[in-house]
Amino acid sequence: MASRQIIYDFGANNGDDVAYYLLKADLVVAVEANPALANQIRARFADEVANGRLFIENCVLTVDPGSDRVPFYVHKSNHVLSQFPPPEQARAHEFEEIELPSENVVSLIEKYGEPFYIKIDVEHYDQVILEHLFANGVMPPYISAESHSADVLAMLIALGKYEAFKLVDGRSVPVKYKNAQIKTRDGVHTHSFPEHSAGPFGEDIAGPWMTRNNFFRLLSFAGLGWKDIHASRIDQADPAHAPRPHFTVNINF
Repeated sequence: MASRQIIYDFGANNGDDVAYYLLKADLVVAVEANPALANQIRARFADEVANGRLFIENCVLTVDPGSDRVPFYVHKSNHVLSQFPPPEQARAHEFEEIELPSENVVSLIEKYGEPFYIKIDVEHYDQVILEHLFANGVMPPYISAESHSADVLAMLIALGKYEAFKLVDGRSVPVKYKNAQIKTRDGVHTHSFPEHSAGPFGEDIAGPWMTRNNFFRLLSFAGLGWKDIHASRIDQADPAHAPRPHFTVNINF
């Protein structure tokens, strides 16, 4: 019997990725700090919550012991920009500070079970979460995080020991992956990813897996920003798949 597959959606927002994850996993754990957005997910997926396939954690994900209430900063006009770290003073007027319960990321995983895939999209906190996961031996078959800093790739390689990578450009997701063919245990399903969703993961991402050197070259062309770095422990990277124009870049971690 195949092992139980659990997907963790860290930064679930309004749940735009949840429908896809439910196609791919036996259990989905959606973590969203903003109470209004967590309630939207509950309403959208009431049946899945009722039958135990979806759990919603309305809390701030941290690397601290958890259980205490912590400040969270809700953006007043664009909820996707809400964040746990305090905003810069010059932008503080854009946010409303509220107090929410916190949960340690490793404790949360221990609560639900070993992950098959972890999506990390927590504004200005991805690297902290990644480092804490790896320091505690949590290195799932598939993982992704936003590429606002090259440090994300460095951590995936140096701490996570991942060797196969793909890139998903957030802006292109609703066009590139409209009516996408998604592989599930029940066969192939057609799924369209909405605007602002994180898009597919694993083999559902178009193109071959890249080696770390070739992926570093691709990232240097594509640039940082609203792009997710995906890493795999179970897929083989293709050394021949390199971005163009050709030039040599050597990186050592």
